[in-house]
Amino acid sequence: MAQKRKAAATVISQRQIGEQIFDLWLETKLTKYAHPGQFVAVYPHGESTLLPRPISICETDREKGRLRLVYRVAGKGTAEFSTCRAGDTLEILGVLGNGFPLDKAKGKKVFLMGGGIGIPPMMELAKEIEGKKQILLGYRNKDLFLEEDLARYGDVYVATEDGSVGTKGNVMDIIKVHSLHADVIMACGPMPMLRAIKKFAQDNGTEAYISLEERMACGVGACLGCVCRTTKVDSHSHVHNARICTEGPVFEAREVDI
Repeated sequence: MAQKRKAAATVISQRQIGEQIFDLWLETKLTKYAHPGQFVAVYPHGESTLLPRPISICETDREKGRLRLVYRVAGKGTAEFSTCRAGDTLEILGVLGNGFPLDKAKGKKVFLMGGGIGIPPMMELAKEIEGKKQILLGYRNKDLFLEEDLARYGDVYVATEDGSVGTKGNVMDIIKVHSLHADVIMACGPMPMLRAIKKFAQDNGTEAYISLEERMACGVGACLGCVCRTTKVDSHSHVHNARICTEGPVFEAREVDI
């Protein structure tokens, strides 16, 4: 499997779809290796921003060799990416990390839960999981990026922090308000959301797989800058740690101490 390779990627298109949220399509040979929940590291051109920026894979078009990245501008590197136009070239490292276990969803009722910039990884996941999917999305306000795209692949429920659309609150409030049930949860979002999902899964005997968002420097496990505490002992370091960029970003919820 051709992973952890640098490759040139050509910008096919880019548009702004929300407040500081950009939708970028790239043409790259790495597309054929992409799996839901994995990510790529994108290199800025500026000399002051040498480290690559990890961005989750939102969607793939394997027939055309295209990769979709939906990201939030959060600093100099992502601000630079937001200025890219069709025909520009970016250097990317990929495909990185372990994604969601699709086999765990076969024949089961599934929650796909995304919060904030954890929503984009739900796109390819929703496309590839067969059967009944309930897609629970948490936003700050009525800026519902990707909501219509995801509605093509399952039943979408929305929560907003300010109550402007859907359920007032977060994704856990959606479950309560609509009395929803699932056998398996697959989720990505901010840490408070993932902690709540882990507790919910434990309390209800539900399988849960969560993608941890973390700052990463190298993206290949060398720098140890994205370590999380786990319930299992790492065979290499012999301690209760795992590198989110390599052993993750997706973990079974019971395996991580968050």
